[in-house]
Order: sequence, then structure tokens, then C-alpha cells
Amino acid sequence: MTTKHEEQAILRKLEKLAIHNDPIKPELYTKYDVKRGLRNANGTGVLVGLTRIGDVVGYEIQNGEKVPVPGRLIYRGYNVEDLIKDAVKNKQFGFEQTAYLLLFGELPTKDQLAKFSSYLGECRVLPPNFTEDMIMKAPSSDIMNKIARGVLASYSYDEDAENRSVGNVVKQCIQLIARFSSLAAYGYQAKRRYYDNKSMFIHNPKPELSTAENFLRLIRSDKQYSRLEAEILDLALILHAEHGGGNNSSLTVHVVSSADTDTYSAIAAAVGSLKGRRHGGANIRVVEMMQDIKENVKDWSSEKEVSDYIRKIATKQAFDKSGLVYGMGHAVYTISDPREVLLKAKARELAAEKGCMEEFELYNLIEKVAPGIIQEVHKSNKKVCANVDFYSGFVYTMLNIPSELFTPIFAISRIAGWSAHRIEEIVSGGRIYRPAYKNVSEEREFIPLEKR
Repeated sequence: MTTKHEEQAILRKLEKLAIHNDPIKPELYTKYDVKRGLRNANGTGVLVGLTRIGDVVGYEIQNGEKVPVPGRLIYRGYNVEDLIKDAVKNKQFGFEQTAYLLLFGELPTKDQLAKFSSYLGECRVLPPNFTEDMIMKAPSSDIMNKIARGVLASYSYDEDAENRSVGNVVKQCIQLIARFSSLAAYGYQAKRRYYDNKSMFIHNPKPELSTAENFLRLIRSDKQYSRLEAEILDLALILHAEHGGGNNSSLTVHVVSSADTDTYSAIAAAVGSLKGRRHGGANIRVVEMMQDIKENVKDWSSEKEVSDYIRKIATKQAFDKSGLVYGMGHAVYTISDPREVLLKAKARELAAEKGCMEEFELYNLIEKVAPGIIQEVHKSNKKVCANVDFYSGFVYTMLNIPSELFTPIFAISRIAGWSAHRIEEIVSGGRIYRPAYKNVSEEREFIPLEKR
């Protein structure tokens, strides 16, 4: 039997083999005009599909050149700012209306919204024995993995899981939209019990409550939350619900759905994508970076002291020495990220209530100085703005939400957009995604085993 020491030695050798045999020279990408990351040389995305669900506007193409413009986020033709203004005006939680719009393409009437919200509320309760058998008996240290497992396990509780008809897929998607907050909350409680040696609190969701209210209720021992806390979480859910078909996790839904697989497999794949630190996990890195800054900058109000330390981060001398100033820059947004603008306004309001204004002003100062420092360090004129991840982690921290739930909150929201893209691919797709890869290795003469 292989010992642990022998196993590690074998793995180290295999790792060296993999590293030695798989590198590809950077110049080959240029030679063969490869669109790395499905992006053109000018930074725009390679056009691989059409969508009617959402649009992300950060620049315009004028005379073949990218011209930066203030960011806009569009859901089914409507500016997300208008969705939020409508929710505030009517003193309603807006995520449910947003999910309806993304799924069905039109704003709901008052009666349609009431019925849709009621159905979501009914579906939040997980199937009998699901919580015990699928969550508590197999806890995970990572909640995103727990959600993915919960999605795949839901297949076993669906008597019509393989039915690909649009009507059945819509039903499956609505049920998953409703259940994601429960999957995340219960997965977190199991993690507390089995990995953190803390008490576990299992509360039943209330059908009459919104997604934001239910989530706060389920993760807190006393089930208590303020109206402002629920409103801010609801705002975050609206802002993260959709971001065009080109983002990594939504593209994953299209790619996997195009293979004609079931809904649960497609959505679980998207969860795996969103978990990635280059995608949904970025706000955790912002919080970690900010903690490092707070520990190393004595005067948070000093623009010079803050700028000097940001420069150290950008030049790989501080924090994780990656050279990345987390929360700064975006693949599409240039002048501004509309999600960041809207969330920042609420972050200020919450900071005032929670007594965190000094910390808020530090974030504000970094947002002011970081873009110029990044341009200076990289000798670039490319416009850089703060993205939504810059303030979202700060907001969740003020809401006393544990960091391990930051990315799951993203998933609780984005499942609405994923569902819309799943349905769109079924209705309008019709072809399996099959891009090309250029093989750059040479053919070799086979060597018999006895001569190796």
C-alpha cells in the first residue's frame, strides 16, 4: 500500500511532467491570431452569440476605435437603474420583479408579480429529507461546492428531470431560483457545525418574505434583520442578477445547454464557474486587500500615505504581490460600473447607520487614487474604474454576513440570469458550441514499451 510520503513524491513527479509538457510559447498565440479568453486584440469580446436578455455597455465603437462611455446595465431593454427606482418608489423588494423580467421578457403586472412571488415563496422549502440527507450528512467547507451538489441532488427529487420542454425547464428554473437561498443558508449552517465547531441554526423560510429577507432570516441565529439591511441585500441581488451572455458563468450555461443536457447539470456547471477567483470570488479578495491596507496605513485620511501603499500593491511589493489592486478595472466598463455607483450610495447610507464612516471614506479615497496609480504603473492610458466587487464585500461585512457567503450571494442572484440564458439557448440555440483549438505539437514516432 502506498504511504502518504510515497504518494506525495509521485504527485510531485507528475506535476513536473505536466508543467514540462504543457507550456505554449506566447508568440504562437499571435502567430495563429488566437483570441485568448475569447477577446479581440482591442479588448472587445469575440462575438459568439446573440441574446435578448441583457446588455453591458461600457464603451462605443466609433470609426473602429473603442470610445469609453459611462457604464449602463440593461435587463431586457430596461436600464437597471429604473428597476431600482421603481422598487424604492413602491417600497418593494425588487429582486422578484427582476427575476420575472429576465425569465419572461416583460415587466409583470401587480397581479402577475404577486402570484410569481407567492410561487417562489412556496418553492423555497426544500423537498422532504433533502436538508438532512443532502446537506447535513455531507457538509462542505466551501458553500459554492455545497450549492453545486445541492443543484445536482435536486435532479433525484424531480420526477421529470430529463424533460427538456420549455415549460418544464421554466418550472425547474423557478424552483432553483427559489431554492438557492435555502441551499446556501443551510450549507453555511452545516459548515458552521462540522468545520467551525459552532452551533447550527436551522430555520424554516417564510413564503411571504422576499429572497433578501429570507436569506438574512436563515443565516442568523435570532432570525432578526432591519428593513435597511434587507433593502441593501435586495439591491445587491438586483445588481448581480444578469450581466450579458458573455460573462464566464452565463457563457457556461449556453455551452453546456447547447449539448442538450438537463437543467441541473447546466446550472451546476455555472456555479462551478462563478466560484472562480477570477469571477464571483473577487469581492473576497477586495476585503482581504482592504484588511491589509488598514493594517499598514496609519492615517486612513492621508491621500499621500494611502497612495504610497496602493503603489506598493500595484508594483508587487505589498499584499499578495500579484500586482492586482482588487476591485479596480473591468473587462467592459471603463468610466464607471453602474452597479458600483448604485451600491456605493447604499454603502454610504449603511456605513452611517453602522458607525463605519471612517472605513467608508478609506474606500472612497482608494477609489479616487487607484485608477491613476494603475495607469502610471502599467504605463497605460486605458480607463480604469472601480467595479461592483469593490464595495460589495464591504456592504456584506457591515451586514454581518460571513465572507464564505459572499460568492453564494452572487449565485443566489445570478441564478435568475442563468435561468434566462438556459431558456434562451433551448429556444434559439440549436447548435452545440464547438470552437477550434490549433494543435501546436509535432507528430512523433511511437516508441514501444520495451524501448522507453
